[in-house]
Amino acid sequence: MFETAKSLIDAAQKIVIIQPENPDGDSLASALALEDLLAEAGKQVTLFCAIDMPKYLRYIQGWDRVEKDWPRDNDLAVIVDTTSALLLQQTLAIPGARAFLETHPVVIFDHHQEGINDLPFTPELVLNTKAVAAGEVVYEFAKEAGLTVSPVAAEALFIAIQADSLGLTTQSTTPESYQVAADLVKLGAVPATIEARRREYMKKPADILAYKGELISRIEYDLEGVLATVHIPWDEIQQYSDRYNPSVLVLEEMRLVDTVEVAVAFKTYPDGKVTGKIRTNAPIAHHIAGYFGGGGHEYAAGFKVFEDFATIRTELITAVQKALEEA
Repeated sequence: MFETAKSLIDAAQKIVIIQPENPDGDSLASALALEDLLAEAGKQVTLFCAIDMPKYLRYIQGWDRVEKDWPRDNDLAVIVDTTSALLLQQTLAIPGARAFLETHPVVIFDHHQEGINDLPFTPELVLNTKAVAAGEVVYEFAKEAGLTVSPVAAEALFIAIQADSLGLTTQSTTPESYQVAADLVKLGAVPATIEARRREYMKKPADILAYKGELISRIEYDLEGVLATVHIPWDEIQQYSDRYNPSVLVLEEMRLVDTVEVAVAFKTYPDGKVTGKIRTNAPIAHHIAGYFGGGGHEYAAGFKVFEDFATIRTELITAVQKALEEA
């Protein structure tokens, strides 16, 4: 699984590492870990994402090195944490970026259960759908490739795994995930220090707590309480997202309602885009997301479409019903 990716990376000197356009703890920390791993191997590395890093991720040291301007003069692109063209839409809209990806080697490190047929280029895919995070896949590659995992890289990889597994507690967490986390602690990651930084950045102003209460009051239930949804319109995205992701404020509470099997937070944008972040108690999240061309894990997934919100919400009810019946 690693041989071709290693050969491509060995042959490159200047490498750009690309994150999807929904950056999270796993994508950012995996990118930062790769930056350190490849720099240790003598490579020149640039971090790129088409959108700004959310403020809640700023406990991850190095977030400010991610650039929004497409870098020129690279030999290789590495994409982390996605194989979906929808999550690289703004990147692909940059003429120089799309041309580069179509004419240069591309390596993807991912762990999601989704296809790559919609990408306008053919990458070398390093995929492990049993891994709890892209960071776990990056660590597997680093070990196999004989790369030096410094304390800086170890911390970033630990954060990546911790972020996507909610502190090694999700259903997707495996014994291998715990082993990798233990290895990273031995290599220099300090969980207590990471958690102290994270808690400091996760503190909420009073108005965010009040907004959380408002979101909870707007939750709607369908299918006799099995499906819980909340809608976050553009004006609220503008007002709150820079300080705290509105979806994250309520999704776990929604999933903890005793009748709920599927929780979905919708966001709507002025250009007609609708996104859905899905969390489930049954292993069907990726099937629901797939109905809309998205993907993810069995218990956590998402999608992005351009369609009328009311139509999407109706289609979601049908998708959830079908997924539950098939499960």
